[in-house]
Amino acid sequence: MTGLLAIRSTDSLYHFESAPHGALSLHKIPMLVPDGLPTPARYHAMVVIILGIALSVLDGTIVNLALPGIARDLQASAAQAVWVVNAYQVATLALLLPCATLGDLIGYRRVYLGGLVLFTVSSLGCALSHSLLLLAAMRAIQGLGAAGIMSVNAALVRLIYPRRMLGRGIAINSLVVATASVAGPSIAAGILSVASWPWLFVLNLPLGVVVLWLGFRALPPNSVAAPAGVRLSWLDVLLNVLMFSLVVLGVDALGARSALTATPSSVGAGLALVAGGLLVGLVYVRRQWVQPLPLFPLDLLRIPVFALSMGTSVGAFAAQMLAYIALPFLLLDSYGRSPLQAGLLITAWPLAIVVVAPIVGRLIGRYPDGLLGGIGMGIMAIGLALMAALPAQPDNAAIAWRMVLCGIGFGMFQSPNNHTILTTAPEHRSGGASGMLGTARLTGQTLGRGAAVDYFQHGKCPQWARTRDCTGAGGLFRGRGGHLQLAAREPGSGGRLTRRMGQLTFSVT
Repeated sequence: MTGLLAIRSTDSLYHFESAPHGALSLHKIPMLVPDGLPTPARYHAMVVIILGIALSVLDGTIVNLALPGIARDLQASAAQAVWVVNAYQVATLALLLPCATLGDLIGYRRVYLGGLVLFTVSSLGCALSHSLLLLAAMRAIQGLGAAGIMSVNAALVRLIYPRRMLGRGIAINSLVVATASVAGPSIAAGILSVASWPWLFVLNLPLGVVVLWLGFRALPPNSVAAPAGVRLSWLDVLLNVLMFSLVVLGVDALGARSALTATPSSVGAGLALVAGGLLVGLVYVRRQWVQPLPLFPLDLLRIPVFALSMGTSVGAFAAQMLAYIALPFLLLDSYGRSPLQAGLLITAWPLAIVVVAPIVGRLIGRYPDGLLGGIGMGIMAIGLALMAALPAQPDNAAIAWRMVLCGIGFGMFQSPNNHTILTTAPEHRSGGASGMLGTARLTGQTLGRGAAVDYFQHGKCPQWARTRDCTGAGGLFRGRGGHLQLAAREPGSGGRLTRRMGQLTFSVT
């Protein structure tokens, strides 16, 4: 007689077949990995993804308007209060790739939910903080939680959607990020008009608990097991954190100094931080060449289309950030718009992304990603060129349609490019690809901000900025911790800051 016993593993069926004389033979039959979740499970899982990423994006911008109140209540200076923003941003950037690799090893679901737990608990700690040091520490922990959410967000979308519909899921992600970025300052203004700044964090608690409950029920496990015997190297985690932290803090130290206030010691400190970060990065990257599952995904960067898509993503986000920084000053100073008018005009850009993203998501899979992304990048470039060619006194319609054109181009580029980055990676490296999506955004935003600060500080003034000396004798352009402000020093004021011209805050997600 012949008996059959089937044992199921992650991706295979193992059949033990017993022959009449007692001999046993083992047969491995591969199973097909499920292609996405069925409905309505797919919808439930995407609700978790949408709410989680919205929370993490909102907390990157929602605190900025509260910084003056935080500094006043906790008896801190404005420079010290900026660490409430810096702590969150540096922690998020430095821990994106470690969290992404951890997701490849132990499961994206675990990392996502673990990050959500940290985010929610630290929000309570932020609300109860009675000193700036404690608040900054809680914000750093909150940044770690946000890194857990952001790092595996796209990898989970890849598990949730069937391959033929993955573009729609990625487009929904882009839509949520754009909407949350626009809504952050408005939500903060509404809350601060009726409550104090701790309530900005208290509101995360019920939302975090709800998302956690839904996440435990709806998020899928990894469909492909991690390579056997591979572990997360804590030395590599430390090197990754040091590399990103030193470089970001060094650039921040250099960017926060105007040509008027810079001293040899302050410039030297900034350069030393950047040099230290680059030196650590050299050691760190050399270690990654021999790792079977590198924390810094050199294995993915060896794929030409992946590396190309990463480069174009960095460039697009750098161009967008540089434009976001310059536009408030152009609209307020040169064109004489009110803050409300300038805000509404600039909002046309992200709102265009919100409209275009779902449409482009349906085109992904029908047309090549390169074609869609190339058209989008071209439209964005044309929009930026038309913005630069605006007449001396344009009307609001002329400004608005150019903003919309830039937003349409960026929206057409972002989703197909993200789809290429995510699908080019093998399934067991979806976490690494997902982490690199966030890293590309942050790198591009940092480069765009640095380019704008350098442009204004070193005398290369555009026509609309020539009413002040951009070198620092009559004007000061400062960038620190996600804030950029242009301030004028009037002659004879003794260097006293007399009038703030504008301020822009940005999201790191």
